[in-house]
Amino acid sequence: MKKQNINSLTRFFQLSVVLLAIIGLSGCEDVIDLKTETGPSQLVVDGWITNQPGTQTITLTWSSPYFDTNPIKPVLGAKVTVTDNLGKVYTFTDSEGTGKYTWGKLATDTLGRIGGKYTLKVEHEQEVYTAKNEIKRVPKVDSIAYTNETLPIKPDKDKGQKTGFIVEFYARDFVGTGDTYWIKEVINGKTNVDKAEKISIAYDAAFGAGAPSDGLIFIQPLRRSITYDSLYQAGNRVGVELHSITNEAFYFLQQVVEQSTNGGIFATPIANIKSNVTNADPNGRKALGYFGASAVSKMETVIDPKKARPED
Repeated sequence: MKKQNINSLTRFFQLSVVLLAIIGLSGCEDVIDLKTETGPSQLVVDGWITNQPGTQTITLTWSSPYFDTNPIKPVLGAKVTVTDNLGKVYTFTDSEGTGKYTWGKLATDTLGRIGGKYTLKVEHEQEVYTAKNEIKRVPKVDSIAYTNETLPIKPDKDKGQKTGFIVEFYARDFVGTGDTYWIKEVINGKTNVDKAEKISIAYDAAFGAGAPSDGLIFIQPLRRSITYDSLYQAGNRVGVELHSITNEAFYFLQQVVEQSTNGGIFATPIANIKSNVTNADPNGRKALGYFGASAVSKMETVIDPKKARPED
């Protein structure tokens, strides 16, 4: 993975297998020059189709060594298709030569549907990669509420307090255990997931399997996960996108979060996160990344202090 700020999930998929020594311990002043082996580049897939109208994008890049600071290289000239369980084929093209393969030019173009099953196929340089996923049901977002709060500023900043609004959404999980979701913060009409720490996932209405949360309203920490970096202010347009995901996708994203926060004296060696993209040749190069599919429920609002709930 590039050792720099992460701007999309593609960065998380760029993990290469390297052996790392534990460095940066408190009081350590010696410079350590790590000698790591560079393996062959691998295909990295960052693609997530939905049932929403508009352009769908599948990004293909090449993996790179952990300490490589050069720009990520796009995969060019690939043939990319998605086929649904009814036999319809959707062809994705890279018209700008950036490694971003897209389908759908009109705002009304729709690819995904709830209950649909989809197969991604990537053909490049005599190698064929495939991945499968399906679109699960998603509950309706019932409402968005916000509370005016005064909170202490984080310890790593100047002392004092800040005042603003904590925003949370309300939705109820379906009855029947095993529904999984990806909760995304929306700011001014755009989803805001530029850090692994911002990935908020739910199993039924709680954080993981085993909690007595089936069929309930999402627990408060999940409802408030759309207020991530700081408090919102009056006039801000904020909201939520609730994405249905498969259990496989849930555990994939869970590993992404765990890898991104893996550090300190008890850190474990960095390893590739298991991909659902496979090479048709068992002896061929393996792929990284993930091909996902979601149904989306969403809602936005503009913060009006007159409509805020009383402070908790």
